[in-house]
Amino acid sequence: MNKQFSLRERILSKEVVLGLFYKFNSQAVVEMVGHAGFDFIIIDTEHANFSSYDVEGLIRAADGVGMSSVVRVREAKPEDVLHALDSGADGVQIPSIRSADQAVEVCATSKYYPQGNRGLSMTQRSGMYSAWPKDKNYFDHSNNNSLVVVHVENKEMADNVEELLKIPQLDVVFIGPGDLSQSLGKPGQMNAPEVVKVIEEVIEKVLAKGKAAGIYCGTPEAIKQYVDLGVTYIAYGSDVTAMAKALKDLKISADNVLK
Repeated sequence: MNKQFSLRERILSKEVVLGLFYKFNSQAVVEMVGHAGFDFIIIDTEHANFSSYDVEGLIRAADGVGMSSVVRVREAKPEDVLHALDSGADGVQIPSIRSADQAVEVCATSKYYPQGNRGLSMTQRSGMYSAWPKDKNYFDHSNNNSLVVVHVENKEMADNVEELLKIPQLDVVFIGPGDLSQSLGKPGQMNAPEVVKVIEEVIEKVLAKGKAAGIYCGTPEAIKQYVDLGVTYIAYGSDVTAMAKALKDLKISADNVLK
C-alpha cells in the first residue's frame, strides 16, 4: 500500500500494483483490505449490488486507510464514469466494450477540457464540496490523477486492440480471462492454449504502444506468469473468494480436531 503517489502515477512509472475485486457492501472490510497492504480495490458495480451512495462510502473508507479505489462501472456509459469520479474514486474500470468508437466516447467523459468532456461541477466529493483550495487547479489535478482502465474481454476487442490503444485518455488495457475464454468458445478454460495465446498477443501489443496491461489472476502462479510478461496492474481474486476460502479452511481445521 502506497498513496504517496497517485495510482495513475504509479502505473505510468511502470510499478506493479496489486488489488482485488471488491463486492461486499462493507466499509469495515474495505479497511481490512487496506490494512492487509493491498494497493487498491476495484469496487465492482458490474457484478455486485451497490447504490451510488454505497460506492461513495466505500471510496471514503479506502481513502481512510491510504488505499486507492477504482470503480468498475456497471457498463460502458458516460454517466457511470462521471458518478464514479465525482464520488472521489482514483479511477474507473470500463467493461462491456464492443467497439473502439464506444470506448472513445466513454473514455472522453473521464477527463475535463482540454483532455475530454467530463461534466463540470465543483460541489461533489471529488471537488471537496466546492471547498477545493484556491491555489490549486482542480481540473488539472483530476486530469493528471484519474486512472482510466478499459476491458478487453471478448474476441472483437482482442482482434481490434490497436484501435483502443489510440485513445489518449486510456492508461490500462485490462484483460478479463473468464469472459475472454467464453468469447473464444472455451468457457471457464482460462489456461486453454487458444485463450493464453490471445492474452499474450494482447499484452504484447499493449506494451508495444507504451500503455499498461492489467489482468485478473486467481493464483500466485498466475501473478508471476503475467508480471514476467510485463503486466503491472494485477487484480488478485476478490474479497468474496478470500472470505469463502478462509471460512472453508476454518471449518476444515475444526473438523480435523473433531475426528
